[in-house]
Amino acid sequence: MRPFLLLSSRAEDEAADAELAGFLRFTGLPEARLHRIRMEAGPLPSLTLDDYAGLLLGGGPFNSSDPREEKSAVQLRVEREVGALLDEVVDRDLPFFGACYGIGTLGTHQGGIVDRTYAEPVSAVEVALTAAGRDDPLLAGIPERFQAFVGHKEACRELPPGAVLLASSATCPVQMFRVRRNVYATQFHPELDVEAIVQRVRIYQHAGYFAPSETAAVIDRLTPAVVTAPGRLLANFVARYG
Repeated sequence: MRPFLLLSSRAEDEAADAELAGFLRFTGLPEARLHRIRMEAGPLPSLTLDDYAGLLLGGGPFNSSDPREEKSAVQLRVEREVGALLDEVVDRDLPFFGACYGIGTLGTHQGGIVDRTYAEPVSAVEVALTAAGRDDPLLAGIPERFQAFVGHKEACRELPPGAVLLASSATCPVQMFRVRRNVYATQFHPELDVEAIVQRVRIYQHAGYFAPSETAAVIDRLTPAVVTAPGRLLANFVARYG
């Protein structure tokens, strides 16, 4: 059986390893079937996408909508490399699932508008499926309304031409969309449970998502959340393409 590939861009080892653990947990994949490449660590090696059952793109520190002059050399390189992969992924309609940063990269790549209009604080929000979402096989078994963890400085304000809106929320109209039949992106984080998002809050308390002095209050708001549905998306992705 072919493995899946996780593309990560988190520079902090603790955050990168926790992200990998989250994807392993919710996909149900053994470690041998989820290969990880840390894109921030160096140039992307040559890849043959047919070697993989599907691609997963994690979140990270980069914002696609940042002014080019403010982007680091590493961010610009990662964007070029992800863009080249998406050229092939979309052209061939290969299985792809991007979480959070996936919205920014896929949305921008496909001609959508990604900016800071619908940024959301680190929180649990109610996400609602659209009619298309209720019919999409990747969302099988997902309630029409469910709680999900978010925390992002940018979001997709206008869908790319031809993209299908699958889920939305009151504070961020584009929570999930699909391009063609097999290319997906979510704004929310399906790889996170309460323990994982609390860990991420501690790691990124100085990253501008909230004032460091608010860390304890943010954790207090997150801890009671009941977030159980989003992880099923990852299990469905593996079941469908693995």
